[in-house]
Amino acid sequence: MTDLRTACPLTTHEVLARAALLAPDVEAVVTATERITYGELATLVARIRAGLAAAGIGRGDRVGLCLGNGPDWVALFLAIGAAGAVAVPVNTRFTADEVRYTLDHARVRTLFVASRVLNVDFAAMLRELDVSSIPSLEKVVVLGEDVPPFASSWNEFLSGSSEVPPAVGAPDDILLVQYTSGTTSRPKGVLLTHRGMCADAFFSGARMGLRPGDRFHSARPFFHVAGSTLSVLASLQHATTLVTMPKFEPEEALRLLETERCTHFSGNDTIALLLLNHPSLAQRRLSLRGAWVAASPTVIRRVIDELGAAECVAGYGLSEASPNVAQSAWWEPVEIRASGAMAVQPGVEVRIRAFDGDRDCGPGEPGAVLVRGWNVMVGYLDDPAKTADTIDADGWLSTGDVGLLDAGGRLHFTGRTKDIIRVGGENVAPADIEDTLHRHPLVRQAAVVGVPDARLVEVPFAFVVVTSPEVTEAELLTWARERMAGFKVPRHLRIVEGFEGIGMTASSKVQKNRLASHARSLLERA
Repeated sequence: MTDLRTACPLTTHEVLARAALLAPDVEAVVTATERITYGELATLVARIRAGLAAAGIGRGDRVGLCLGNGPDWVALFLAIGAAGAVAVPVNTRFTADEVRYTLDHARVRTLFVASRVLNVDFAAMLRELDVSSIPSLEKVVVLGEDVPPFASSWNEFLSGSSEVPPAVGAPDDILLVQYTSGTTSRPKGVLLTHRGMCADAFFSGARMGLRPGDRFHSARPFFHVAGSTLSVLASLQHATTLVTMPKFEPEEALRLLETERCTHFSGNDTIALLLLNHPSLAQRRLSLRGAWVAASPTVIRRVIDELGAAECVAGYGLSEASPNVAQSAWWEPVEIRASGAMAVQPGVEVRIRAFDGDRDCGPGEPGAVLVRGWNVMVGYLDDPAKTADTIDADGWLSTGDVGLLDAGGRLHFTGRTKDIIRVGGENVAPADIEDTLHRHPLVRQAAVVGVPDARLVEVPFAFVVVTSPEVTEAELLTWARERMAGFKVPRHLRIVEGFEGIGMTASSKVQKNRLASHARSLLERA
């Protein structure tokens, strides 16, 4: 097994200590309104650690974070880890009921919450929640002007003590409870360690090409692991400046990319396409050298060619794997990186299991992706049955994803198992259809789901955002028939203005379950 100790720090406090020693005057986190250097960040983290100790927060205690992206979230996260406590990020898009469930299920003792995040009034939500009815919750600290009577202010918390206790977080301690988004049931709490997140961040950042003093733009929400691991900790591991924003908005993102002279950015296919197709892109003078994207080969090639991110890499992962499993590297030939072929992270194993049994697939044969290694979660919080269903006795994590390993051992991600469309006897990955549609010069973005069909069981339904009102649905279908196998061609296609009204996650991903419901309702009304 790979000895991770020789590669990188494996606790959050060691990661911060190295960055502050190496680059104290380099900016650590930058937003449109705030800037903090690594030296200043270390000082703020020390003050928070003193406050946590004064509040009686120690090893194993769960601490909720309900804040937007920014220096305070980062500092609290690092201080919680140093205390040996466990961070419980709260999705700032959650309703009051969802916030209550998260705090109660995770048994959060102390909650740090912004009085407002974007258009959500969390101070009012706290009053509505009646936080006294959550048994575990002992203390609420509000960052902002509207502090309810039952809560403490941020300044009161910071002034509670000046004595900084020693850091006690250890590599195998639980660092984070990551709540996955649920579709038909309550979200599950994924237990991730310092080791898994810190090492994952190091290898991902190294393969992306992050260096001290680089400037990395990421609007990925910090309450997701694409934010906490692949943005916050990746930047810290390489003493890189993290440029962030409370919510991804393409015009503002392009402005920050230009004015902050960002060398890298992070995004999925939606984020990349919104940047690529924005009308102001041609007027922007970008300084990009690289990027981390979870997108199709067509989108990766456009990022390289049109955004100038010549060292762009592709990545694959999931919350249960801290999250990164495989990634291409900036030094590899562009043909490899643009194809979506990814090398598995050091010390991590990947198997592809055949759909029709327990045998392993051969090179080039798609199947179910299984992962084993230091990045795999400890389990689901208080759910041993679900944990046993997901991680077998030999430590193999069933990802619920479809992929293949090529002859060189590189992973190619095909799609989520639940998203696979079974057209007659053929398995069709929506990503394949989307990738083809993205090659059309007038298609801005495409999303494909499966809908029931009396004859073929399921067929593809494509939703497409276009750049010109002159293109028609019939023309797009004709174009598609010429470029893909007949069973892959969408049986239904609708041109839409965008996906916000149908369903987008906080990470700017199209919510396929809501899109599928919308597609079925359209067919029922037809």
